[in-house]
Amino acid sequence: MKTTLNVQGMTCGHCEAAVKGALEELNGVSSVEVHLTSGKVDVTHDESKVKEEALREAVEDQGYDVE
Repeated sequence: MKTTLNVQGMTCGHCEAAVKGALEELNGVSSVEVHLTSGKVDVTHDESKVKEEALREAVEDQGYDVE
């Protein structure tokens, strides 16, 4: 399954790396694409292993807001 998150506050490469790293650590996530200019993060994941809520929490734990 592919989920797109709208993340607020990402402005640089460090932001991108923090969000991508946090999501890639979750069991069931197979790929993460961060688009800094749009604030969108595309996450491909196995929904039976990781739900969208867990994806949101991982990003919020890094200090970013998810709409």
